[in-house]
Amino acid sequence: MAKSLLSYQLWSSRKEPSIRKQLEVLAAAGYTDVQPHHEQYDNPRELRRMLDNFNLSARSAHIQYDMLAPNQMDRTLEAMAVLGVELVIMPWLPKLLIPTDRAGWQGIGEEMHGHISTFETSGMRFAWHNHGEELLPLTDGSYPIDHVLGDHLLWEIDIGWVLSVGETPDRWLERYSGRIPAVHVKDVPEEGTNLEEDGQITIGRGIVDWNSLWPKCIAAGAEIMVAEHDQPLDYAAFARDSIPTMKTLQMRETE
Repeated sequence: MAKSLLSYQLWSSRKEPSIRKQLEVLAAAGYTDVQPHHEQYDNPRELRRMLDNFNLSARSAHIQYDMLAPNQMDRTLEAMAVLGVELVIMPWLPKLLIPTDRAGWQGIGEEMHGHISTFETSGMRFAWHNHGEELLPLTDGSYPIDHVLGDHLLWEIDIGWVLSVGETPDRWLERYSGRIPAVHVKDVPEEGTNLEEDGQITIGRGIVDWNSLWPKCIAAGAEIMVAEHDQPLDYAAFARDSIPTMKTLQMRETE
């Protein structure tokens, strides 16, 4: 079994205006893959050229909701193909579209399932990425994430968001084992600290037990482990200081 791919979500470095600079920093830190986000597809061929220059791949990518519209889908598929993306991920909904009840979330699930075959026809897989809302029970006791994922949609689980609403990642990794090809790897500091970084911290320096959680992610099917920090004061330091922990955990996968 091949070891997981260590990746980095470029949203973490969005405050650096130069994508080229971001890629240079990440390649130097030791990453071989990055995960682009929805603001980076204006010129996919140029982005691919820069990725190739730094020997980086983009095996997965986040898109935005508008990119699924019928009049945008061909352009979306072309951009993903140019970049070599294998796993396309829907990471969020516009605020006005976030449902508040079971029927609404079931509707989103049906809509997302309708796109699976479109991506599969182009040789790609399609997945959902969670925030906190999906893991909060509705008034009937059901969970939005179950309605969204349904029977077939894949899931890029964001461990940070799962923890933020008081849920246990182990429960969800077990529930959807085999349908979690990617994981957003985050760490959380001691309560009341690192507030200037939105309550996140360099991977390996927080309280998340990644020694226990990492192998559970791999057992659930994770092929791509993606470092992310939503508000780092210094993205380069976050990237550089997180990857040794990730490499150590990666090396243990086949032990």
